[in-house]
Amino acid sequence: MTSTTAGTTPAPLPSAPTRLFSLRAAVPLAAVGPVAIGLVRGFLPYDTVDDPTRIVENIMASPGASTAVLWLAYLALLTLPLGVLVAARPAVAARPVLGSVAAALAWLGFLSLFAGAGGDTIAAAAREAGVGVEPTVQLAEAAEALVTSATAGAVFVVGHILGTVLLGVALWRVIPRWAAVALTASQPLHLLFAVFVTNHWADAAAWSLTGVGFAAAALVTLRQATPRSPAPLDTRARTAAAT
Repeated sequence: MTSTTAGTTPAPLPSAPTRLFSLRAAVPLAAVGPVAIGLVRGFLPYDTVDDPTRIVENIMASPGASTAVLWLAYLALLTLPLGVLVAARPAVAARPVLGSVAAALAWLGFLSLFAGAGGDTIAAAAREAGVGVEPTVQLAEAAEALVTSATAGAVFVVGHILGTVLLGVALWRVIPRWAAVALTASQPLHLLFAVFVTNHWADAAAWSLTGVGFAAAALVTLRQATPRSPAPLDTRARTAAAT
């Protein structure tokens, strides 16, 4: 005799079509976050290496660009963790230790992205409130000097660069080689074009390579989960006769 109570009834598993729809949606969504940051880097009204006063002045003088940057950064914050999860699934399956370390670093790094947008938010708010450049610079520098902000900033820098590189290495034999190379090289290239050879649209292209790698990993997961159609009856009959 068996009995089932409401408290012990397991939740129904997603149907195969629902699961496949989710995986199909994950392919373009995985690329949204990196592409959004690529657009941020393209529209940014200042260079990363500019001094604080110049950064605040440029943000205040470019309301359209700074507004676009803040909205795109918000979109990236919503979607980058998903991209990491998508890329991490085949990476962990192929290289459990390396894939797990890479996923953890990238996850923490991208979740800490908010630290990089703090100064832009303060400067944009100061512009709307009519606050001058000098007090805005002082406030932005004080906010960045907070232990929480400094910690989040350091985690972001290390996590999103090193984590993405390691994800590319873990996916080397899983996704097409060109996509693994794109993912591995994307964040070092971002560092190059953001800090050493400042070029906004080259930086944007580097971030887009991260999106390419994430989408390639999602496509691999989708292909593995897609059921294959059985061979036609006449084909199976000829195969059986030949054996």
